[in-house]
Amino acid sequence: MAATGVIFSSDVVSDKGGLTRVDLPPSCDRGSFPDMAKRVEGKAAIVVGGGQTPGQTVGNGRATAIVLAREGAQVIVADRTLKAAQETVDLIRDEGGQAWAAEADITREDDVRRLVAAAQERFRRLDILHNNVGASLALGDAVATELTVEAFDRSFAVNLKGMWLVCKHGLPALRETGGSIVNIASMAARNAYPLVGYKTMKAGVVALTENLAAANARYGVRANSILPGLMNTPMAIEARVAQGTARGEVIAARDRRVPLRRRMGTGWDVAHAALFLHSDEAGFITGVSLAVDGGEGVSWGS
Repeated sequence: MAATGVIFSSDVVSDKGGLTRVDLPPSCDRGSFPDMAKRVEGKAAIVVGGGQTPGQTVGNGRATAIVLAREGAQVIVADRTLKAAQETVDLIRDEGGQAWAAEADITREDDVRRLVAAAQERFRRLDILHNNVGASLALGDAVATELTVEAFDRSFAVNLKGMWLVCKHGLPALRETGGSIVNIASMAARNAYPLVGYKTMKAGVVALTENLAAANARYGVRANSILPGLMNTPMAIEARVAQGTARGEVIAARDRRVPLRRRMGTGWDVAHAALFLHSDEAGFITGVSLAVDGGEGVSWGS
């Protein structure tokens, strides 16, 4: 992970010779919708985890950054690697949106402090704080009897502590604007997910978000979480492919478990849920945990 603090990319779009485009199959590309209403016009946003794991589909964080920018927000895309954040920024700028890349390791408080300060310096305000950081297998997650202390600590740092740090340092600015926080949890928090670290920490994200909602309602700040179910995103797919299972088998097995149309969700599904929660249309909604899971939770039990 990056340990050099926050580094902003140039305001000039960089050479994109090495940029990897996200080409989605027609069944997954639900990112473009007609007659966008500019639902977050003029708002200043930080999207943490706005780069993504390399893969064949779009991740939740990248999709959310793109959708917020399409809807009129100015977006700082933060990621632990500047290159990943810059790729998202370039995609946004190609569509005429406003975005800047920043490097930050959110498990380090100094990085988080500098990220929020840099955003305030650029925008003079903060309206949207979106936390989209999470990992399971990549951190060494395992069942209770096999999980190591080191892997548990990594899961805590990445999946829970980092989100708390971002909220801790973002809240003073959000209180000034009556802003919005969305934290990405997971249906693993509710369902029979076998790996201890990810399930435990994502359940913690839900509790953290509820605490923030209750404590900051008097300031006009709203805090909500999204619980994605089975998603066709690089974070979900690539680690399983790397373990030796054929990509087609991974996708087919996951699709079969989704009650709604027997097809996983995509990063765009999470992005549009986030857009709603960050928009004024959700102005009376705080402290909710929104399942974006194709009916998995209600069909198989929570």
